[in-house]
Amino acid sequence: MAALEGLAVLVTRPEPQAATLARRLAEQGAGVFRLPAIELHACDDLVAQRAALGPIDRFHWIVFVSTNAVRFGARLLDERRDLKLAAVGPATAVALNHAGFRVALVPSGGYGSESLLASPEFGHVQGQRVLIVRGDSGRELLADELTTRGAQVSYAEVYERRCARPVPGAVAAVEAEWSRGAIDIVTATSPDVLKCLYEILSPAGRSLLASTALLAGSPRIAALARQIGLKGPLVLASQPDDNGLVDALLKWRRHTSDS
Repeated sequence: MAALEGLAVLVTRPEPQAATLARRLAEQGAGVFRLPAIELHACDDLVAQRAALGPIDRFHWIVFVSTNAVRFGARLLDERRDLKLAAVGPATAVALNHAGFRVALVPSGGYGSESLLASPEFGHVQGQRVLIVRGDSGRELLADELTTRGAQVSYAEVYERRCARPVPGAVAAVEAEWSRGAIDIVTATSPDVLKCLYEILSPAGRSLLASTALLAGSPRIAALARQIGLKGPLVLASQPDDNGLVDALLKWRRHTSDS
């Protein structure tokens, strides 16, 4: 029997990540429902942003904070292969590699801004210029701390996050299955995903969400879940990429089966 057979998962990632995660879960035998909670759109002013940045090789470090930052922002690099690129985690590094770029720094102790800041390479950045490639309204922790350490930080905000507008009937169809007990666990891979999922659900759907197990991609998401009143079991992934999510779900399934 497949490891996740009999388990139904609601995948809420934006496309195309929703499709790849759904496929990975289905390969393990899970039943999959898809309801992308956010949509990503390329920023309209990317050409203007690129012009304002000046020569791309003036930056000592260029940091990509997610696979979506790579998807929408790799063209900022002007096909240069001699730049010092940093990725916040292994999935982002893989995305840069697939785009044809070499990554100089990936945190060895984990993923995210905190792990990147703990890297020796970012311990002494006095006077260095750092470009952070991200979506709109991202976390300020990385820029704030690098600035405190003496770096000159610039942003390239290459995509916008918007709460999804599902086709008519899509939310109701998922909630109908959910109310019949057909969904066992819900994924949340960013705080924005969880916030937007809560927004697009009906009051009945929010009640279902509140009591359903949540597969969280980071401790910040888990904390937000409790803040907005979710009381179901929390399953915390070691990292918010497909590997981390699937591994966490496999471990949770084994634990609940053994209990």
